[in-house]
Amino acid sequence: MAVTGAPQGRVARLIRRLGRHAGGMLPASLQADQVTLYPNGERFFAALFAALQQAQRLICLEYYIIRADRTGGRLAALLADAVQRGVQVFLIYDAVGCLETPEAYFSSLRRQGVQCLAFNPLSLRKGLHWFDRRDHRKLTLIDGQLAFLGGLNIGDEYAGLLEQQRSFHDVGFSLRGAAVTPLVELFAETWLQEKGSRPLLPALDPPPPPAAGAVDVSLVSGSPQHLRSSIRATFRVAMASATEELLIVNPYFIPGPRIMRSLLRAARRQVRVRLLLPARSDVPLVRLVSHSTYESLLKAGIEIFELERQLLHAKLMLIDGERTVLGSANLDQRSFHRNYEINAVIRSRAFGSQVRALIEQDLAGSRAVTLDDHVRRGLLQRLLEWLFRPLCWFL
Repeated sequence: MAVTGAPQGRVARLIRRLGRHAGGMLPASLQADQVTLYPNGERFFAALFAALQQAQRLICLEYYIIRADRTGGRLAALLADAVQRGVQVFLIYDAVGCLETPEAYFSSLRRQGVQCLAFNPLSLRKGLHWFDRRDHRKLTLIDGQLAFLGGLNIGDEYAGLLEQQRSFHDVGFSLRGAAVTPLVELFAETWLQEKGSRPLLPALDPPPPPAAGAVDVSLVSGSPQHLRSSIRATFRVAMASATEELLIVNPYFIPGPRIMRSLLRAARRQVRVRLLLPARSDVPLVRLVSHSTYESLLKAGIEIFELERQLLHAKLMLIDGERTVLGSANLDQRSFHRNYEINAVIRSRAFGSQVRALIEQDLAGSRAVTLDDHVRRGLLQRLLEWLFRPLCWFL
């Protein structure tokens, strides 16, 4: 579906201008026959596991965290079953993200025929600079026809199997059709980069021609190899193209000066900007540094809400009710410059209405942060924000 929320010429100029600063990494539009939103972990994993059971030729998985808990155990069993049916299974897992996962978990998968690859395992030979580069993508590809993406790692806290206070509130989605093909190639490129040889993927049937009503999707990959951050450029394009409303949900909000300027400019254009951020965080230092940005945003008229019932982990942006940015990337320097990420831009009012309903429901159950309350925060809080603000690049 075509973008209609802002004048086409203006949006095109913004894309060209920011594309130059992003090293040309902004992608062309693709077609997805079906885009499905999963508003929580329970629905996401139910769909994912059902699809794994139906896989016929190929499964590719790429995850930052895989736990050896009930959810991880269920995944392992399904992958082993797929291998027994003759499906080729490839798995990339981040070595640091899975540091707490016993090596026996992956050894067992290898014995059962799953081809596992640890991304950037710990090694002093590579130096500290390389150690900080992590694979933060969350991606499952099935038969080159179906892709599952979003912010959910593999673990009970994401699947809604823990009590509410320890669970992550997260969002996933799936794509069918031609939009899946470049994701298979992206996976193969990551495997090649890490292992030194391409994975021997089976020949796959090409996706059928886009059906009537197919959805326009742009896929945006980010990595430290890019001279400029395509992830950040895409966020900035989205913010700059907003004419009426900008809804943002993000768990690790350390935006940096360029994103801050984009948000403040949107507010000056009379765009209604609402941010949903976490009231609690699994990385408390991130929340502390995030608070140091609140005053400037609130003074500009930007509304800030904090989700209290769960640990927020969803990464969503809705522009004028019709363009949705979602995936693995946070609004922080790590996602912009040091992580391997994957985001999608989905142009569909029907999909956007589902995203809006989800965000509005979360906003209704969250605490609004007022400027008066924020400026009255204690002296110690202000001091800690000031002291730790310089660490924003490393968080």
